Amino acid sequence: MVPKLLVADDERDIVSFIKEGFLDEGYSVLTAYDGHQAIEMAKQQPDLILLDVMMPGPDGYEVCQAIRDIVSCPIVFLSARHAETDRIHGLAVGGDDYLVKPFSLRELKARVHAHLRREARVRSLPDKSLLQFGSLSISIQDREVTIKNQPVSMTPKEFDIVRLLAMHPGQVFSKEQIYDKIWGIEAHGDISTVAEHIKNIRAKLSSHDPEAQWISTVWGVGYKWER
Repeated sequence: MVPKLLVADDERDIVSFIKEGFLDEGYSVLTAYDGHQAIEMAKQQPDLILLDVMMPGPDGYEVCQAIRDIVSCPIVFLSARHAETDRIHGLAVGGDDYLVKPFSLRELKARVHAHLRREARVRSLPDKSLLQFGSLSISIQDREVTIKNQPVSMTPKEFDIVRLLAMHPGQVFSKEQIYDKIWGIEAHGDISTVAEHIKNIRAKLSSHDPEAQWISTVWGVGYKWER
């Protein structure tokens, strides 16, 4: 199948630059030039979204939050903002990656390819039906987490982390191991994103069951799923 890419940026030169680069590789490319267009185009279910942070209308962060209930594909933020707080916020609202402008087309393609390869590997994994841990259930096939029969909203990467840890209860994974397995060794991001994703996962799980603890920190080592 031809990968479908959505490029949302108010700088038309950047959109054209990216679009031409990926059309040359056989991609189908959707485009949007403001936040409202980006939300509308996301309904076409692209395989990956490149999302500018500073756009007219809803900004990239607001767009990401608005579409996370309708798309499960990777979202890569594009931004001139390079502060750590900006990257962390992008991940907190549901982004999977954050690329600082200016960037080379070669690096952008490498990241897009890495995310799509990762998504393909996840989809090809054999199903192990349902994982049950007390009030928490994980449907591997449907990529759903429920607590007390109530769905827990998760981004694709958050679910992948939960699935990885829950399929190996009691096993400790370092941040580096989690990053390599979820983002892939080809990725060029920051492993600090793992801690931010774990923080978000814990907050979501706790909001449904404050008394339970499923992910433990093994200080100086990493994280593990409680049996």
